[in-house]
Order: sequence, then structure tokens, then C-alpha cells
Amino acid sequence: MLIGELSRRTGVRAHQLRYYEAQGLLVPVRKASGYREYSDDDVLTVAQIRNLLEAGLSTQEIGFLQPCVTGTGPDLKPCPELLTALRARLQGLDEQIDLLIRSRKVLHDYIDATERHAPSR
Repeated sequence: MLIGELSRRTGVRAHQLRYYEAQGLLVPVRKASGYREYSDDDVLTVAQIRNLLEAGLSTQEIGFLQPCVTGTGPDLKPCPELLTALRARLQGLDEQIDLLIRSRKVLHDYIDATERHAPSR
């Protein structure tokens, strides 16, 4: 199938599919005409990429984990350093969440202080 058909079947825009290819995540066959040709396996690969992106992984991390991915769900076979990479990403997300929670509290404090000093209507 050509890129337009893969786009229709996966719901992913053609420019995103080309980006996945540029990142080495998707490897279509090139026809003599230069057109990219995709297989049914590529539909699964795109679903896997989308699921891993939804989990907050970068395309670089996905490229590292891609050989470990099986099926369409969160199915991973144990590959070397897999858990280390996933735990590191989770730790980074937890740190970002903690920072956002602290920022939200400080923002609430500023709002509360400002409202206490605002003239009554």
C-alpha cells in the first residue's frame, strides 16, 4: 500500500509517517518509482509507535525499545536494558509531575494573596 492508504488505515497523517521513517521507526520498501510501499505489518508498527508516544516516550526512546515491542498493547518482551529505560522515563515523568504540583501550589498562593488584597465590590 502507498502512504495515503497507510494514513487512512492508521489515522496518522502522511507527514507524521514520513517523520517516523526519518526517525528510523518505520522502514517502507522503496519502489523503482521512488514511492514508499507499506505492508500490513506497517499498520501494526504505526499502532505500536502511537501507543508508545501516548505513554510519553520520545521517538528516540521508541527506537531503542521497538525491537522489544510485540502486539498492539503494552506488550514488551524482556530485552537488555528495557526496564532501566522505562523506569528512567517514569522517574522523569514523576519529577515533572512533582514540579507541576509545586508550581500549582505557588500559583494558588499568589492568587489567594492577591484576592485578599483586592478591593471589595
